[in-house]
Amino acid sequence: MRSCSSKVPRDAVHHPLFARFYARFSVAADVRGVVAHRRELLDGLSGRVIEIGAGNGLNFTHYPAAVSEVVALEPERTLRQLAFTAARHAEVPVDVVPGAAEALPVKSEAFDAAVASLVLCSVRDVPRALSEIKRVLRPGGELRFFEHGAAPGRPMATVQRALDRTVWPRVFGGCHTARDTLGAIEAAGFELGTYRRLCVPGKGPRLPTSFCVLGVARRPHEDAR
Repeated sequence: MRSCSSKVPRDAVHHPLFARFYARFSVAADVRGVVAHRRELLDGLSGRVIEIGAGNGLNFTHYPAAVSEVVALEPERTLRQLAFTAARHAEVPVDVVPGAAEALPVKSEAFDAAVASLVLCSVRDVPRALSEIKRVLRPGGELRFFEHGAAPGRPMATVQRALDRTVWPRVFGGCHTARDTLGAIEAAGFELGTYRRLCVPGKGPRLPTSFCVLGVARRPHEDAR
């Protein structure tokens, strides 16, 4: 592994109260159906995979056997400790390491796929994070993404923007509700593959974080550094 020139402290992200809340909430959300989206997100992966912002490691048990190794980055200390425990129950080798999406501590073109699962909403610099993900993927490598973002309708989109400017990021660990995931991925130079929009949860009232997109993008083959 190599360290990037712009080093990030090991605990650059520290939200212990939110981390405890997220650990409980995410498990409950899986029970209510999110686990099916995790399986869809990871289905068919193989080779070496880097997971960005692994949280408490809920994806780990869903990686297919064709995956030879997962390097799982989690910058938040409390969640990282939970991810260590989750890694021990995975069917594939999972190495949990500290690190931030904007400065991935790994070599260029070292991975066959990258996974971003409910994390791009909270990174501090989305273009820089996606540039780093693109760097560490081999040409033709996949970015699998499952993210929430901007609502399609004006009323909820207005609410999202107001929340993002005020209390939401402070209360929810840096999360922003109105980011344009697909636009950011395309702007970073990825080729969009298949994707679909969905609401989470599938039934009931819509929340600012309900509007999700799940899909795949690729680093172009001709994109060589």
